[in-house]
Amino acid sequence: MDTTAASRLDELLLSDYDHTLDHGGISGKRIAQRLYELSKIGLTDENGSYRIGFSAEEKLAKQLVANWMTEAGLSVKQDEAGNIIGRLAGNDEELPAILSGSHVDSVPNGGHFDGPLGVLAALEVVEAWRETGFKPTHPYEVIIFSDEEGARFNGGLTGSRAMTGDIDVENQLSLVDSEGANFQTVIENNGLSLDTFFQAKRDLSKIKAYVEVHIEQGKRLEKENLPVGIVSGIAGPSWLKITLSGEAGHAGNTPMDDRKDALVAAGELLAAIPALPKMVSSTAVATVGKLHVHPNGVNVIPGRVELFVDIRDIYEDKVDALVALTIEKAAAISESHGIKTTFEQTLKVSPMLVQDDMKELLEQSLQKMAIKPYFLPSGAGHDAMVLGRHVPSAMIFARSRKGISHNPEEWTTLSDCVQSVHVLKNMIESLDEN
Repeated sequence: MDTTAASRLDELLLSDYDHTLDHGGISGKRIAQRLYELSKIGLTDENGSYRIGFSAEEKLAKQLVANWMTEAGLSVKQDEAGNIIGRLAGNDEELPAILSGSHVDSVPNGGHFDGPLGVLAALEVVEAWRETGFKPTHPYEVIIFSDEEGARFNGGLTGSRAMTGDIDVENQLSLVDSEGANFQTVIENNGLSLDTFFQAKRDLSKIKAYVEVHIEQGKRLEKENLPVGIVSGIAGPSWLKITLSGEAGHAGNTPMDDRKDALVAAGELLAAIPALPKMVSSTAVATVGKLHVHPNGVNVIPGRVELFVDIRDIYEDKVDALVALTIEKAAAISESHGIKTTFEQTLKVSPMLVQDDMKELLEQSLQKMAIKPYFLPSGAGHDAMVLGRHVPSAMIFARSRKGISHNPEEWTTLSDCVQSVHVLKNMIESLDEN
C-alpha cells in the first residue's frame, strides 16, 4: 500500500475504480468507505491492521459492521462465541438460511482486505437488494466469525468451529496467549462467558449453504489476468516431525569419512522435498519452515536434527501419499548416512473439496459477468472449510496484487472487490431459486 495514502484507503481505492461496475444496487463507493472505516480500527504505524482475535479492536470492528447491518434492515445478534449474525427474513422463514461472511480479526500488522472484504461483500448483497426491492425466498444471514486468524492462541477458526460444534473444549481451555492470559480470561475480558461459549453450536439442518468471498493471497489470478476465481477446494495441513539422530563429535578431530552428521542428512532431505509434491498431485505443496539443530555449536558435528514438514493438498488421499513419500525419502537418506530417523505426525486437518453443484453455480455466475471461469485451490484454511464439513459451501477468490497477504502491502483493487460482490450476489440468488 502507498503509505502516503493509507490514511484514506477509500480515496486510494476509488482513484482507479471502474464505475460501470456500479449496477444492480451495488456501490463501489460504499464498499470503499466501509473498508476505510474498518482500516482505522487497530491501524499500525506501518499502515497495517492489528485486530487479533478476542481483542478490543476486533470487538469494535464487529460492532461497527453490526451497526451497518442494522441500518441495512437486518436483525442482528451475537452468539455465545462472539460471532455476529445479521439476518434478513425470507419470504418463507421455514426454509433453511443461506449464509455468507468472513471475519474482521487480523494477524499482527496484517492487511486491510483479508476477512473484511468477505464480510462487506456479504452485507453489500443486502444493500443491493434493498435498493432494487428484491426479497429472497430463503432467509439470508451475514456472518462475522470470531478469531479466524488465530493470532492470539496460534489456533484459529474459533468462531466457525464453535458454531458447527467442531471445537475441542479441553484443548480450547488449555490455550494461553503470549502475555500469559488463558482462554477463559481472554474471552471474559471480551465480554463473553465461559459458561456459555461452547453453546454456540447451531442446528446445521437449518442452513442451506455458505458462500465466502476472500482475497486469493496468491498470484494465480494475477497471472491469468482475471479479477475473480472459483475455489475448487481448501487444503488441509498435515505436519510431519522428522528427527534424524546421528552422533555429535568434535569438528576438528573427527575425520570426514567417520562421521554421522545429522545436519548433512537433513540438508539432503531439505533439497529433495521440493521435488516430491508433483509426484503425487499438481496441487500439493510441501514446506520445511522449522528446524532445530542439536547441540547447535559452531565446532560440534550436529548429532540430532528435528525438522517439520508442512504438507498440504485439497485431496486427502494425496496428502497421505505425500506424507508416505516424504517418510520413504527421509528413511533412505538416513540409511545412506548411517543415522536413525523417527517420524511423528503432529497435525492432520482434513481438506475440503467444494461440491460440484456449488462450483457449477459459481461458474454460471462468472459467465453472467463475461468472466472466464477459473478454478484454483486454496492452500490456506478458511471458515468455509469448517462449514463445508457440514453444509454445502463455496468460496470466491478476488485477485491479490503480487500475492501479498498478512502484510500492510496487501492489496485488491476496488474493481476486483466489486466484481467479487457481483459474483456473490448472483450465486446467492441462484441458491435462493433452487
